[in-house]
Amino acid sequence: MPYDDSPPPPESASAVSPDRPWFTRRPTLAVAVAALAPTCLAGWVLTQVLTGAGPDEPEPRPIALPASHSAGSHTAGSHGAADAKPSTTTPSPASPGTSASASASASAPATAAPPAKGPLTGRTVVIDPGHNTGNFKHTSEINRQVDIGTNRKECDTTGTTTNSGYMEAEFTLDVSRRTRTLLEAKGAKVVFTHDADRPWGPCIDERARIGNEANADAVVSVHADGVSAGNRGFHLILPATVKGGAADTAKIVGPSRTLGERIAGNFARSTGSSPANYLGGGTGLVVRDDLGGLNLSTRPKVFIECGNMRDAKDAALLTSPEWRQKAAEGIANGIVGFLGG
Repeated sequence: MPYDDSPPPPESASAVSPDRPWFTRRPTLAVAVAALAPTCLAGWVLTQVLTGAGPDEPEPRPIALPASHSAGSHTAGSHGAADAKPSTTTPSPASPGTSASASASASAPATAAPPAKGPLTGRTVVIDPGHNTGNFKHTSEINRQVDIGTNRKECDTTGTTTNSGYMEAEFTLDVSRRTRTLLEAKGAKVVFTHDADRPWGPCIDERARIGNEANADAVVSVHADGVSAGNRGFHLILPATVKGGAADTAKIVGPSRTLGERIAGNFARSTGSSPANYLGGGTGLVVRDDLGGLNLSTRPKVFIECGNMRDAKDAALLTSPEWRQKAAEGIANGIVGFLGG
């Protein structure tokens, strides 16, 4: 209700003295309001001093986190770290009782573990899982002819299978991955020609090129054979001396043989398998000049045929995860021996 400061109407002499001033008769409520006014004013002034806001200044804004607390500013791991960009998403306010730094830390990406240190630190190994499970659906692509130096040959093949349908491409990828794990634990950088990340291939000339461009210290192409039953055992295929077109193996023939010998010895010890009984004269070593993956390589390279998928006894080994782990150990140990680890 508005405050009326006009004189009050006359009152009877019996109620109020005629010479008593009118303002002494203000209601009790008005007196209370007047008493509170200074207190409210003092509180308002104190608030302005503490917040720093004057009558012409905007309300105080939340304090922004420094750049060092931004999730995108944390140093990324060694894999692709240089391309990491700061996050453009505005962080949500921290919940009561949670510090800003703790909120930022919770949203920061985990840093990748550094590569293992070991006897193969600084060495590069290329593993070539033979064939591709998708090759069966891309026959026209894999039948395309490519130049292997000495002649022309199919881009790739489907590979073989066991009698129960276990594909060579499944076997080679599994053993290759197990081998990679063992080599990386010793500090090696391991490059794959493919890792089930493409629908078919790659072609044999591309497989060779991947090893060359990686400047690999050793290249191993993992396979399994598909000959008639009764033929058992493993063998290593070594490059022959070939010169023609883009092929020139003169510099890799010697080191490739050493690589093959190291793997053959370790593979036999690890798996308990014997060298092939149907070629190589019991040595487990065979030289060929008709494989584009070897002809076009400029780095020490061998193929390993781990066993015969068409023989029931060999197939029982090849389909066993435990045996495949032993196969990977034999290959990895042979590579370590070749590289002086």
